[in-house]
Amino acid sequence: MDNLLEFVGDFIDENPTLVMGLFVFLAVATLAFVAMAALRVRSEVKRRAADVMLDNSGRSDDKRSLRHASRMAAQKLIDYTTRNYSADGGDQRQLRRRLIQAGFLDSRAVAYFFFGRIVLALGFAAMAFSLSPMIFDELSTMAWISVWVAAMLGYFGPNLYINRRIKVRQVEHRAGFPDFMDLLVVCAEAGLSMEAALDRVGRELSDSYPSLSANSYMTTLEMRAGRTLGEALEHFGDRLGLEEARSFATLLQQSEELGSSMTDALRVYSDEMRHKRMSRAEEKAYSLPARLSVPLMVCIFPVILIVIMLPVVVRVKIGGY
Repeated sequence: MDNLLEFVGDFIDENPTLVMGLFVFLAVATLAFVAMAALRVRSEVKRRAADVMLDNSGRSDDKRSLRHASRMAAQKLIDYTTRNYSADGGDQRQLRRRLIQAGFLDSRAVAYFFFGRIVLALGFAAMAFSLSPMIFDELSTMAWISVWVAAMLGYFGPNLYINRRIKVRQVEHRAGFPDFMDLLVVCAEAGLSMEAALDRVGRELSDSYPSLSANSYMTTLEMRAGRTLGEALEHFGDRLGLEEARSFATLLQQSEELGSSMTDALRVYSDEMRHKRMSRAEEKAYSLPARLSVPLMVCIFPVILIVIMLPVVVRVKIGGY
């Protein structure tokens, strides 16, 4: 406790400007909170004087609680961030597409992403600032560098998580897309419409490829809501993030516009997907020897060399030669 008080006293003596700024900020924040509370009470009195319904009195008591006020303030802040950071243009549109590919379909996902960035950056920086006196003797340059690195790690952490989640989902989608096409061909040859075929295939793939099944079901819902087949499949390809899915949407759209048989187009494209999956498997098999060369050189060859040379070294040391 004495060390903590001594550290706080030294920090105040070394940074009087920062401490004064912190006190000014707290004073201004307190005044702002008092003013907001006074305005809130005044608006509440005006609302009650405006002949409100009697059955709303119970809910008004709930609205006066601090928990409800905090929730409403957070909701307004999230809505403001959503309006300003999820517009259809530029980086925000690209971020929204990446979040959808990662599986975050909420319309406020962009706002949550930015809030997560800020909270993680501040949390990591505060953690590094609190732990740096235990690692370093004083708040030296290395301590401030560690705080900066921790803040940057917290800031870019959500990006790394989103990229990792997108890669995992794309691996699942790429592995299950040939099976998806095969089942779609079977349903189309059985006489089902494209909407019914997508619904049936999505239910069949729910156990093995849940993400692909969910996206297929969403495509069915979009078609039921009034979207055309081309638009629904285009959104389906954007959600999967695969070039194969986008080509599939273009193929069906062109088949529909030209009046050709969708079943034949699906069969040809399904064969192509199977060949592409086989090509990827062969490519991985051919690249295996090159990938194994580094572990062999680092882990296996030194052990073999030690086993071979150790008897010679022992005999030289004991004078056997």
